[in-house]
Formats: sequence, structure tokens, C-alpha cells
Amino acid sequence: MSNLAYSGSDIAQEHDTSGQFSTSDFQFVNIPRISVQAFCLDEITTETIQNASLDRRMAKTHTMVRQGGIPAAVETFQNASTPNFLIVETRSDAKGVVDELDQLAEFCDAGTKVLVIGHVNDVNLYRTLMQRGVGEYVVGPINIAQLINTIGQFYSDTEAAPFGRSVAVIGAKGGCGASSVAHNLSWSIAKTIESDVAIADLDLAFGTAGLDFNQDPLQGVMEAIASPERLDDTLLDRLLSKCNDRLSLLAAPAALEQTYDLEEDKFDQVIEVLKKGTPTVVLDLPHSWNGWVRRILANVDEVIIVAEPDLANLRNAKNLIDNVAQMRPNDSKPYLLLNKVGIPKRPEIKPDEFSDALDVVSLGALPFEPALFGTASNNGQMIAEFDSRHAVAGLFEEFAAKVTGKADMHAKSKSFFASLMKRVRK
Repeated sequence: MSNLAYSGSDIAQEHDTSGQFSTSDFQFVNIPRISVQAFCLDEITTETIQNASLDRRMAKTHTMVRQGGIPAAVETFQNASTPNFLIVETRSDAKGVVDELDQLAEFCDAGTKVLVIGHVNDVNLYRTLMQRGVGEYVVGPINIAQLINTIGQFYSDTEAAPFGRSVAVIGAKGGCGASSVAHNLSWSIAKTIESDVAIADLDLAFGTAGLDFNQDPLQGVMEAIASPERLDDTLLDRLLSKCNDRLSLLAAPAALEQTYDLEEDKFDQVIEVLKKGTPTVVLDLPHSWNGWVRRILANVDEVIIVAEPDLANLRNAKNLIDNVAQMRPNDSKPYLLLNKVGIPKRPEIKPDEFSDALDVVSLGALPFEPALFGTASNNGQMIAEFDSRHAVAGLFEEFAAKVTGKADMHAKSKSFFASLMKRVRK
């Protein structure tokens, strides 16, 4: 049974098979293009595997779910090749599990990886299976996050550099300032979190990242997607513009010589290569709705929706959130960030009421500061570069910490700095 692998880390764990999962529930997973077959006994297990097969992390896999458990698998593979990854469920006792797996091992092709979902929580069974070289044994019920993480662990390369996280920023309405948020957020992650960041300006016709970062690159996004089969770290590095030591820009052409009606998967390779070399990839999306924008929103790790506090933005934000939730059923909802709050004489929806109506987590609210943002943009600077002491610069630091999962660390750092400053002043 040497072609089955086992880990007892899940013994004595209970798992909720319902409800939404946050992104943090999923470990680093990079599941390749594989065939997956499952032989289940329980309706809950069947539903879990079917729902997992629809998850964005399983997009490259071909999954087939059948009934009958290990006996059905044995019968099937007497006259057929086993898939890359096999999932079998059993309700047998410890001796029965071993006997069933002995039969299955006779028909398992070399290289097939097997996950066994059992219902016996027994350390002696664990030891027996370990001695026999059996694969991954999980005490059911299993949830979607656990299933996807388990499959991903079989294909993880411990020597490979980990993938970065992708964050898409999109505006609920044109002119709400989503690009400005994306640019300043990227800069704050690079400077405050001290982590490498790549920002891709995907507003191909009207992108402003080059202006905001005071860059005028000759090449950028369009060159990156021109020959996806040739795109690698080396080529992409030549196309990126260095804004500072930790921040790189993949600029938009910002030209109207052509239209940008691209295939849905046109940016898949670019984003994948960016993530291989950078811890955080920020995607500045245009305010448009087409196949490739929708696909990016479905596949990124985090989505930030920028909106102004009025009725049209509320409607559009709700439509975006509902659509994203349908595309990403196992992920947490998008973040909401309100911008241009407090425009004089404009009737506005209060920030708390706005986020409550959408039932989402609010990153926060940026005040209406036209002179600050306008001057910084005209200078080719970020807010913190133009005025590092301004409250808005501090807000972007907080947003950066939340999005990267460093909020607690950032809060401790600020607390330490504040106490240090008090001592200095004394």
C-alpha cells in the first residue's frame, strides 16, 4: 500500500461542514491540473466534495463524485485506471478499514494519492495505517476548507517560494477614487508593512498609476499579456517599473489606439507570475463589467470595493457584493471602503448605515480632502509622501495592516511608538 500516504494530524478533530469560510481558513494551496474521483457514503460528504470542486482553488481540477465508498472504488478500478487523486469514505471499524484499504491497494496505480475519510477516531488505527504506508486519513465530517487544504498539501513544494496574495480594488461607481485608494494602499503596504508589493494598473484605457507614481514606462501590462507562453519572472521583471525599493508597477497603456475586449483568462498568467515573486499583488480594476474583470474578482484572494456614501453607490456596491458572493461561495465577503465622506451640502448615507445595509466588513472611511489628494496626485506622490503626518496617511496605514493581516502587529507597533514618544517628550 505504498502509494497511499497518511497523516494523523486530523485525529480527534470535529469540523463544521456548513457556512462561509474566511480566506484565513485556507492554507497556502496551489492545486495543479489533476483528476479527482470521490467515492462517498454520506450525503454531507458528497455535498462537501461537490461544493469544493466549484471553489476557485480547485478551478484546474476535474472532479467526479460517486457513491459506494471503498467497495465501489475497488469494483470501478478493477478495469480502469485510478485518477491522480482518490477520495474514499468508509464507515467500517478499525479492522474493516484496514481490510478495505488492502483490497483497494491492489488496484491503485503508482502515483495515485488517496485521502480516506473515516469515522473511527483511534490512535491504534493511525499507527497501523502509518506502518502500512497509507495516505491521509481524516475523521469525518470534513469541511470544504479542510478538504481543499488537504489536497493542496499533497502537491505543495516545500522548496518553492510561496505564492503571494492578490488584492483587487474596484469602484462601485465611476469617479469614486478606487484607483487613488489602490495606489496609496500599495505604497502603505510597502512602507508601513515593509513588504514587497506589485501593483498592476488594469484600467487599460484610462489608467492613472503611471501619473500618480511619477513613472513613464515604455512597456507594461499589454506587453505582459502579449505572449503568455513566454511570460516568466525574468520577462516580467523587465516590464515592471520600480517606484521605490519595495514597490513595483505594471503600468497600463492609457491609450485609445485599440479597444480592450480581451479573453476572460487573459490576465491569469500575469497574476500567477506576479504572485510567485511578490508577497502582495494589488490589482487596480477599471469600473467596468466584462468577462476578464469578473474572472479576476472571482479568483483573487481579497476584494476591496470603494464607494461614496450615496444611494447610487449603495446600489452598485450591493450588486457587486452579491455577484462576488455567488462566484466565491467559500470566501469572506469583500471589504468596503468609503471615500470622499463629508462633501459639503451633499446628502450622504452614514458610514455605519452604509456598511450595515450591505452586511460587509468596512475597512474604514476616507474624508473628502480634495486639496490633499489633488496636490499629491499633481506632484506624482502618495499621501504619506506629501504629508506623512496627515490623518489620511494614518488611515492608509491601518487599511494596509488590515488587508495584509498585520493589524495586531501594526497596533502594537503604534502603541510602542506612542509610549516611546511620551518618554522622549518628558
